[in-house]
Amino acid sequence: MSLQQKEQQQDTNTTASSASTEAFQWNALAILQAIIIFILAGFAEIIGGWLIWVAVKGIRVQEEMPVGTLEVGNSNNTHNDVTTNVNDETIYNESNAQTSQYTTIKKPWYYALLGSLTLIAYGFLPCLQPSAASDGFARIYAAYGGFFIVLSFLLGWALEGSSAKPDVGDLVGGGISLVGVGVIMFWPRGPS
Repeated sequence: MSLQQKEQQQDTNTTASSASTEAFQWNALAILQAIIIFILAGFAEIIGGWLIWVAVKGIRVQEEMPVGTLEVGNSNNTHNDVTTNVNDETIYNESNAQTSQYTTIKKPWYYALLGSLTLIAYGFLPCLQPSAASDGFARIYAAYGGFFIVLSFLLGWALEGSSAKPDVGDLVGGGISLVGVGVIMFWPRGPS
């Protein structure tokens, strides 16, 4: 290799390395893309985890029955690939003379399989972040954590109903986490 070829190769390597160390510049489209990818990743992780959870642990649902119709003790029923476990936990509501009872409903094994496949897809989604080359794994996943907190509350509530309804502390904590996401993702940074 001649001296001129070596110099050209060094110039090419220098140009490539300086391009990769340039600071990422946010614009409206990149911000929208980042938010959409965080939401998609959140849905994939939470839905995937939930599918595994309901196959292994089940969903806790609340049944309300008029007073006097409550059976005492545990009973286990299996029907249509769904397992139901009735727990001894009861709550009496005096205002309408009803008793609430929690029932755990397990889903079939293939929910866990589908959840596992969804979690595999989730693993690739953060790689699509527009700032991934400059921010790297740690910053992307730290920022994603704030989205995960909020989406966990919202999707848990949507999937499991009133038993998972976020309270004021959940909403305040979720808001704080989103402020943290903004700081992590959009803090002005120069080339490192």
